[in-house]
Amino acid sequence: MSFQQGLSGLNAAAKNLDVIGNNVANSGTTGFKQAVAQFADVFAASNGGGSRTQVGIGTQISGVTQQFTQGNITVTNNTLDVAINGKGLYRMSDGGAITYTRNGGFSLDKDGYIIGVNGQNLTGFQAVNGVIVPGVVGNLQLSAADLLPSTTANASVGANLASSDPILPPAGFLATNPATFNFSTASSCYDTLGQSHTMTFYFNKAAANTWVVNTYIDGAAANGAGVSTLTFNSSGGFLGATNPLKTAALTNGAAPLSITMDFSKMTQFGSAFGVNSLAQDGYASGQLSGYSIGADGIILGRYTNGQTQQLGQIALTNFANTQGLIPLGDSMFAESPSSGSPLTGAPGTASLGSLQSAAKEDSNVDLTAELVNMITAQRVYQANAQTIKTQDQVLQTLVNLK
Repeated sequence: MSFQQGLSGLNAAAKNLDVIGNNVANSGTTGFKQAVAQFADVFAASNGGGSRTQVGIGTQISGVTQQFTQGNITVTNNTLDVAINGKGLYRMSDGGAITYTRNGGFSLDKDGYIIGVNGQNLTGFQAVNGVIVPGVVGNLQLSAADLLPSTTANASVGANLASSDPILPPAGFLATNPATFNFSTASSCYDTLGQSHTMTFYFNKAAANTWVVNTYIDGAAANGAGVSTLTFNSSGGFLGATNPLKTAALTNGAAPLSITMDFSKMTQFGSAFGVNSLAQDGYASGQLSGYSIGADGIILGRYTNGQTQQLGQIALTNFANTQGLIPLGDSMFAESPSSGSPLTGAPGTASLGSLQSAAKEDSNVDLTAELVNMITAQRVYQANAQTIKTQDQVLQTLVNLK
């Protein structure tokens, strides 16, 4: 029986060496997960049940399992290289056939779709008008279309008006004469065509704790319910403003401007005049100049007008039993009955890990450990060969008996 035992040991040891050799060969493969050969003993069937004297008839490989431990993360210069830090796999689609991988080396095809190293489409959550739509998973595409302009609808000014300044009656205000107003500052605003206009604010001290603001757009007085009047308390704090709506008709073909002003950040202290903040919510059209990927998988497009917009979100998938996944090669895996159903969601939610852009996850193969395992497997192979040799010598002795 030792021949059978030794032969099974040789086969198992050879299979183990194959597994170790494959691990070593893929120690530099991005996203590769090392495999481990699992051994099981073999006993002959016995009608009498278990026996204390029963001897096993050898060993066998009961399975080869993937070890989904975290690999080291290496920084790259490609924004679309994305590493997973934690659990989860990328969900890839090849014409509707879904596979999974930890290889985050992505690129763009000619149509702007994000694809893996073998051409499969990376899937994720779509963005509609710059807003991520949760639950809708599809092939991620980075639109290169220009960002449409946005008309200024709201603006704010934050500044300190020097309480020590003299009173300059608003009735004598003249925008072209600096002697007729105390202070001025300017901001940009945008029309429906995305064209920039200059919005200038002129401040006149009308009385103690009372200031009047004249708003001009492109050198012409803005229309509305009249000039704005700001009032402050005795401590210099802002109390309120009248006539916050400012409108202006334009001659460039754009629709008239209608801007609601916010003066709530204004103060009146004894210190000199100073502008603390100027803000408005409009912008010109912009072209896509780049993109970035956050830890949550959201892809932000950067535009030449300084704006950003969400273009999509990478999805991750986890399984109850990742070792039950079927390896397909090319660092790809497929769902199986033993893996459980796929659990797809946004990075950083539930049990899913986070993402790191401009980085790749290295193979989790420990070369030192694999080389030691190789030596051990070699010794096991030699030992099993020795049992066959010994059994041959025993049989030879029996044959030579006279």
